[in-house]
Amino acid sequence: MSLKEWMDKGLILDSIGLGVFAVDQDWNVVYFSREAERVTGFAAKEAVGSKCWEVFCTEFCNERCYLQKAISQGKSEVKRRVHFLSREGRRIPLEITASVLRDSRGKVIGGVECFSDKLVSAPAPPQGSSADIIGRSKPMQRLYATLGAISRTDAAVLLTGETGTGKGVFARAIHASSSRRTGPFVDVNCAALPENLLESELFGYRKGAFTGASRDKPGLFEAASGGTIFLDEIGDLPPGLQAKLLQALEGGRFHPLGSVKPVSVDVRVISATNRDLRARVAAGKFRSDLYYRLRVLEMELPPLRERPGDVDLLADHFAHIAAARYGRRTPAISPATRRVLAACAFQGNVRELKHAMEHAVILSQTDAIEPEHLPEYILAGGGVPPVIAPPPGGKGGTIQDRERTMLLDALKEHEFSVSRTAEALGVNRTTLWRRMKKHGL
Repeated sequence: MSLKEWMDKGLILDSIGLGVFAVDQDWNVVYFSREAERVTGFAAKEAVGSKCWEVFCTEFCNERCYLQKAISQGKSEVKRRVHFLSREGRRIPLEITASVLRDSRGKVIGGVECFSDKLVSAPAPPQGSSADIIGRSKPMQRLYATLGAISRTDAAVLLTGETGTGKGVFARAIHASSSRRTGPFVDVNCAALPENLLESELFGYRKGAFTGASRDKPGLFEAASGGTIFLDEIGDLPPGLQAKLLQALEGGRFHPLGSVKPVSVDVRVISATNRDLRARVAAGKFRSDLYYRLRVLEMELPPLRERPGDVDLLADHFAHIAAARYGRRTPAISPATRRVLAACAFQGNVRELKHAMEHAVILSQTDAIEPEHLPEYILAGGGVPPVIAPPPGGKGGTIQDRERTMLLDALKEHEFSVSRTAEALGVNRTTLWRRMKKHGL
């Protein structure tokens, strides 16, 4: 059957409830179903004749394209998860199946991709790929570049940054992009477990090690063998466990409680903290040798207030996720709501924005999210940068007054982002913080 004959049967495909498009060998779209029009927002007359990536752009278009893989390998890629980028820049999760098209003689004549956005009742997609990291700001672009290099190694990684910046998401992304991605990913919050249980949870124990130990129990390090263990809140690790963790990192071996025989594991360690570990080392609260062993590679995640250009993207993403969770159509975010979000400093960072959008989706009973649907603390100014009045006399007065006004103007211009303001003024962040403190800013 020729490609034209296959296309002539397109009316059948319009009735199956799946988005379908087909391409020829030059990646030109030759067929675009009615459901594909609904999901993407592109009319068939716009799509046909365009390159597939112009109307169906996902995070895999530049590399690892499933349709290209299906055509080159001659076999289907079934039920893969991707995020389609809509005309409005909104990321829509889809499940796709890509297949090769052949003529009656077996010659490859193109490819076909089927997709669906009806994922509410489906199992949640595996978390942790780079697709889960949202942002196009300069700080995020730098992190993307670093992420690729880090994922290709087995070295220990230390993720630093304020609470809510997405350290867990980055840890999963590193694992999902690494050679260990088929192995387990074990998430441990070092601050959530009591000190007397943490050692047995991490390293396990042997029968009879203590009262109630009626059987051997492997620890989380053993459970992570062949994969990655993520030690969140590593700065809260008790001093007594730091030496044992160092031993496990250095030699890949440790003694479970009550055992005289060491256990060997093959584990990559990713750790995270919102504390200043260098200060804790200087204060004698954290071992320096463990600190340097954990931070072979380090990624500092920026707070959301230093990447204001990403707020819109994240808000759309979280609104879509919340709507899917509650079985609703994704409401649009009104311009007034976007202005409120843009003015918020989000002291709780990405996590705070995520919860705010879930709150808004629940309260919004229409097709739009308005400011009144946002949490009260955001509307009341919780997290909004304070309005700091200039000193009496405007821009005149003493040299100190003029310096204060100049700093205030620069901070306002860059939406109170310390990093971008420091870059614009040609000073480092420490110098800028010192000047801000001097002038009460």
